[in-house]
Amino acid sequence: SEVSEEAPSGTVVALLHLQDRDSGANGEVRCSIIGSPPFRLEKSFEDYYRVLTARELDREEVSEYNVTVRALDGGSPSLWSSAVLSLRVLDVNDN
Repeated sequence: SEVSEEAPSGTVVALLHLQDRDSGANGEVRCSIIGSPPFRLEKSFEDYYRVLTARELDREEVSEYNVTVRALDGGSPSLWSSAVLSLRVLDVNDN
């Protein structure tokens, strides 16, 4: 996926669908971003989450991000899965 370095904070860069076929608490899923990249998660609708920019990006500082998203279920013990999103920052001539 690609995002322009001039994209404003809050730009959606990915849409995730989480699904756990268990019922009750075992089927409840929580999602989070690992580490502290300049992105954040926002629940948009039921099992859908959006990955958004948390601030403006600067391609001259970092040209690509690997954002790890982890999902945990409500079971005991909790089961989890993770995925890595590769996000390339597109250059804009800012000189």
